Amino acid sequence: MELKDYNQGRLHDQISKVVTVGIILVLWHFSFYLGGLFCSMKYEFVIKEIVKSVESSEMTLSPSVQVESVSFPQCSANLQDYTPCTDPKRWKKYGKQRLTFMERHCPPAFDRKECLVPPPDGYKEPIRWPESKNECWYRNVPYDWINKQKSNQHWLRKEGEKFYFPGGGTMFPDGVGAYVNLMQNLIPGMKDRTIRTAIDTGCGVASWGGDLLDRGILTVSLAPRDNHEAQVQFALERGIPAILGILSTHRLPFPSSSFDMAHCSRCLIPWTEFGGVYLLEVHRILRPGGFWVLSGPPINYEKQWRGWDTTIEEQKTNHEKLQALLTSMCFKLYNKKDDIAVWQKSSNQSCYKQLDTPNNYPPICDDSIEPDSGWYTPLRPCVNVPDQKYKKSSLQLITKWPKRLHATPKRVASDGAFKQDDNKWKIRVNYYKKLLPDIGTDKIRNVMDMNTVYGGLAAALVEDPLWVMNVVSSYAPNTLPVVFDRGLIGTFHDWCEAFSTYPRTYDLLHVDGLFTTASHRCDMKYVLLEMDRILRPKGYAIIRESSNFVEAIATIAKGMKWDCFKEATEYNIETEKVLICRKKLWYSQQSA
Repeated sequence: MELKDYNQGRLHDQISKVVTVGIILVLWHFSFYLGGLFCSMKYEFVIKEIVKSVESSEMTLSPSVQVESVSFPQCSANLQDYTPCTDPKRWKKYGKQRLTFMERHCPPAFDRKECLVPPPDGYKEPIRWPESKNECWYRNVPYDWINKQKSNQHWLRKEGEKFYFPGGGTMFPDGVGAYVNLMQNLIPGMKDRTIRTAIDTGCGVASWGGDLLDRGILTVSLAPRDNHEAQVQFALERGIPAILGILSTHRLPFPSSSFDMAHCSRCLIPWTEFGGVYLLEVHRILRPGGFWVLSGPPINYEKQWRGWDTTIEEQKTNHEKLQALLTSMCFKLYNKKDDIAVWQKSSNQSCYKQLDTPNNYPPICDDSIEPDSGWYTPLRPCVNVPDQKYKKSSLQLITKWPKRLHATPKRVASDGAFKQDDNKWKIRVNYYKKLLPDIGTDKIRNVMDMNTVYGGLAAALVEDPLWVMNVVSSYAPNTLPVVFDRGLIGTFHDWCEAFSTYPRTYDLLHVDGLFTTASHRCDMKYVLLEMDRILRPKGYAIIRESSNFVEAIATIAKGMKWDCFKEATEYNIETEKVLICRKKLWYSQQSA
């Protein structure tokens, strides 16, 4: 597109914004007399985005943010795998009941690190995708325990300087490919592109999620921080989407009706304990019509119980309890063969109406419990009934992939705003690729959009050999359901805290106005230090920000040993700039 086309588009946008703001002001005054009804609607986040866009396009500049030059020291070498909010060194401060110590517990402000997390001795640039799916450098994830404990199950094996991933697992001794082939025969939707998103609870080294990538299914592999296994770190080193997390006392950081499929392969989660709250959480995040797959105890207990250190009577009781609990929350057994059982979440309202009776367990969640809330929200022993307003978002009715990516989701507030955002990101990504030619090559695999709205960046990059973790701020309007409805993946997060991942796990971080919107709550220095922690050496950051913040960001980035250059935006807007930064590879001067 020529520059004159950009300028014409920009003029049209400015005229539209003036008209839109006028309408907003009239409606706002009207809503005042209606008790704020207009501005409290659940998905009316579009208004805030328009106002933000208009405010950022003002022609008068506010004074720039000023910071002094700084040089951050390196952290101690024993912090090479530091995860601030899931730090094993702080576990003793928290209870063991339901493994609550493994949940997020971020350090207080006075205990936050102001240093650069070093890589392990001998760290090398990660092996490129797709070879990385099957091998990685040992020195990048130097954990011997998992190799010794799981080598007989063919999770991985160490040979020379590398770990190799043969695709084995506790429940798939014949390899993950054969395991998924059987699963596909049980669930035809895995073959015809009906199923696009999945979550794997207790993911091991993410071999299941890695195999599904080749079949067009995007999986979030979930596992807790572990002193020995480092499951999530292995997954991300391989180039497979993963996040630290555990089913304990809080909801997972996803909205309701997010995933098309959920999977547990001997993940050791006590599904029937604590009133079944863990299964109720799977029910919440699973799309109506979606599938829950379980292999391992108590499935096929008649043949397998001898290898589970249990009795056949105990496993029979567990199986009956599991089936009764699933039935009570409107799951129906869909298919079963050998060690795999598949249940389907009902999208039929008649089943849920039957649950709404006195003394029924689990009860229907009342209106005070927001089904989409997923950030530090306690688990509740109740069933979230799918909203009939969005019944076309059920798995049976939602558009199949890949058309699903650009079809306007039912949970979006405005079709026009969605289409405009979709087109905007196509233009932006084309421009980014000119500024950073490594986008689209094997040098960039793991990408995070740190404050997305609709997942536009991820959608525009979908043909490239990478995946994007779409992050929606817990303080922003809730647009994460739209991201999942498009067939993309993401999570809630508050950038005043550390992200749920290991150091050195992303190749590219993208920021769009985060410092402008969050600077009143979050210290910019700590946000940038967190970006440094999770960015791989020689990885990139694209920081699209108000001109008021760019110089301050560049100053702090220099103190983190980043190389940065500043560019205009694709529309050459004076009030906004693009900062392209690259993290250097350096080694600790200390011994671990």
